[in-house]
Amino acid sequence: MPLILVHHTGAKSGRARISPLFYQPVGDNWAVFATHGGSPRNPAWYGNLTTNPQITVETGTETVPALARVAEGAEREQIWAKEITLVPKFAEFEAAAGRQIPVVVLERALGNKVRR
Repeated sequence: MPLILVHHTGAKSGRARISPLFYQPVGDNWAVFATHGGSPRNPAWYGNLTTNPQITVETGTETVPALARVAEGAEREQIWAKEITLVPKFAEFEAAAGRQIPVVVLERALGNKVRR
């Protein structure tokens, strides 16, 4: 499973955080999944990204400014369906959690614009 490092800011603490996250490529961007191992609660990084969506993604030798947003509707369903095909364990996590697992798209920022 591919891994990226997401540099983000704590929602409550304001401190710099780094989370290693499994991802799915979505065009030139990345989708990450708030499974929290099947917990009924979202992971802390999810709250951080929704509160402070300006982030940095570190992948290989590239470090990229990005903007986090929660995927919804058909976009979320398409990304999630592909992910559970790739990683069937994620479907088990969703069932165990008793909640819909949030899918967060990390979009590359170009200057003040986000590339979709």
